[in-house]
Amino acid sequence: MRITSPHDQWLDLEQLLPALLAQNRIRQSCAEQALIAGRTAANATVHPLVFLARQHLEDPSRAGRTLDIETLTAWLASHCGQPYLRLDPLKIDAVTATGLMSFAFAQRHGILAVAANDTAITIASTQPWVSSWEADLRQVLKRPILRVIANPLEIQRLSAEFFQLARSVTGAVLNDQKSSPQANLEQLLTLGTGAREPDANDAHIVNIVDWLFQCAFEQRASDIHIEPRREQGAMRFRIDGVLHDVYQFPAQVTMGVVSRLKSLGRMNVAEKRKPQDGRIKTRTPGGAEVELRLATLPTAFGEKMVMRIFDPQVLLKNFDQLGFTPEDLQHWQQMTTRPNGIILLTGPTGSGKTSTLYATLKQLATPQINLCTLEDPIEMIEPAFNQMQVQPNIDLTFANGVRALMRQDPDIIMLGEIRDLETAEVAIQAALTGHLVLSTLHTNDAPSAISRLQELGVAPYLIKATLLGVMAQRLVRTLCTDCRAEQPLDQRDWPGFAPTWPGPLPVCTWRATGCEHCRGTGYSGRVGIYEIMSMSEELKALIGPDTDLNAIRHQACAQGMLSLRLAAARKVAIGVTSLEEAMRVTPA
Repeated sequence: MRITSPHDQWLDLEQLLPALLAQNRIRQSCAEQALIAGRTAANATVHPLVFLARQHLEDPSRAGRTLDIETLTAWLASHCGQPYLRLDPLKIDAVTATGLMSFAFAQRHGILAVAANDTAITIASTQPWVSSWEADLRQVLKRPILRVIANPLEIQRLSAEFFQLARSVTGAVLNDQKSSPQANLEQLLTLGTGAREPDANDAHIVNIVDWLFQCAFEQRASDIHIEPRREQGAMRFRIDGVLHDVYQFPAQVTMGVVSRLKSLGRMNVAEKRKPQDGRIKTRTPGGAEVELRLATLPTAFGEKMVMRIFDPQVLLKNFDQLGFTPEDLQHWQQMTTRPNGIILLTGPTGSGKTSTLYATLKQLATPQINLCTLEDPIEMIEPAFNQMQVQPNIDLTFANGVRALMRQDPDIIMLGEIRDLETAEVAIQAALTGHLVLSTLHTNDAPSAISRLQELGVAPYLIKATLLGVMAQRLVRTLCTDCRAEQPLDQRDWPGFAPTWPGPLPVCTWRATGCEHCRGTGYSGRVGIYEIMSMSEELKALIGPDTDLNAIRHQACAQGMLSLRLAAARKVAIGVTSLEEAMRVTPA
């Protein structure tokens, strides 16, 4: 039952609809329809903004769009003269939010603490003219209250999630209060404590891990980092290539979460002294299957875990979605449709090589082709080709694995990575005997792959005989289409591009500004940029015992190769990304 003050005024449709009509935010016919539906609605506890959003009424100020909940919430904030806040779970300190008030108090008044400092507490509410809770909260917290208006559905959802998570963390701490503190290099001996490990199957730990996955999927995270510290463990998400702090767990809870994840990933839970790898297959809240690759690392304060999230939809992406231009795709397909030879992808970890490889293999894996892969580890399971995982503990290395694959009558072989001379030699042998081999190297650009092979000990004549081409790639963040801003371009703003830019310089570019949709970053999503070097007779002639990398680079550019920076500049010119992002990601 609501506890109200005589001065409190709760929102209702009879109050909101005339205001919306007066400001031309709703049509008369729609307002009448909503009013009739509201009077006959069985559930009177639904917030009026939520009710209106569910009617899918036409928005007169935005052609072809309806009045959604965020639009209505922003209008209400403007109408009542209070700030509007689009709630972002990654920008709310859940520990602080749940420590300032009880769940019952928050639910009763439809509020949520979203920020706190020494001078004030910011509270998001759904009822701008209800203030009976303010005096009680101000007296308890001894700080001024700053009010903002937020989406009532998000306040309800995040309140339930944060308080449930807080209960699970507290429960896990209480269950482990008699266990020994987390083992670390600064271990303090406490006499009389037990030696029981945190229970990975504890219901509270299970709830925390479930929330961890759900939150990561909702926020489009590509990696989850769980990092032990002296007093607390940090959880961070990598979103669009940038790490974001998410939550701080007590040290014992961090240990229990890692143990739970190791158990799910079929790893040795008792082994904490050496790195381990595992994998988990689960489903997103939407029902899509997702693969997660787990890796642990012993650190000074316990085991650190990183989970890489692989979206199976990558296999369904076409090359346009990956960022290939028509010219890129033409050059790439000219290489990948050759019957034999070696094709290399280069780039640092997290540059999208796996996505490009799998999309390519999916296209090449026709019923007439026997396509085999050797990976470390298998990152995504795909029935269209035969996948084998490297297992050094039983001497199944890349080199031995390729030798085994050669006896399986393959047409195409994909090697996860060429790491040493032995692997390079068996890959070259496979290419010389009529197979197409795709693999990866870690180099800064495409021409550097040649010098890298030579550093491994591969003879120049073998490189000339087998190498079909090299593609270097990076991922750049794409500008948020809701807030990107156009700006005029001066030649001085186009550093390093003007001398080699084909045709007239662009008149303008786009810059990141930041809005609630992109968390103020100005970017949403990522796309690939590619530097494709196809081997020609002129390039092969430059390969020798004393290869001049600059000469190879100049010749490759002369025959049409775009450098990574120039490829990024083209994305800048068409408004896909910003000049700052292009400069940040690409080598000079």
